[in-house]
Amino acid sequence: MDVKNLDELNAATATGKVLVDFWATWCGPCLMMGEKIAAELVPSHPEIKVVKVNVDEAPDIAASFGIMSIPALFCYKNGQCVKDFIGVTPIDELVAALT
Repeated sequence: MDVKNLDELNAATATGKVLVDFWATWCGPCLMMGEKIAAELVPSHPEIKVVKVNVDEAPDIAASFGIMSIPALFCYKNGQCVKDFIGVTPIDELVAALT
């Protein structure tokens, strides 16, 4: 799910387990992380919703989170950010943060 504004992001992270992925099309590590999420996390953990924020299309969201480096990954449980990661991160670390 792609979000374009803070209202969409807040609604998407309000309940359940959510991974928010800040990325850009020109960012090689972001593309690698996106592939890992799609191939490893999504099929084996359907209870985790993945929300993608393209920092070029939604700079206001990136600014509100103070994003300086991407990929930036934020783990939410029922509306609360419980952990965040900068850079390519092992999938098992993301899952551990969300379980």
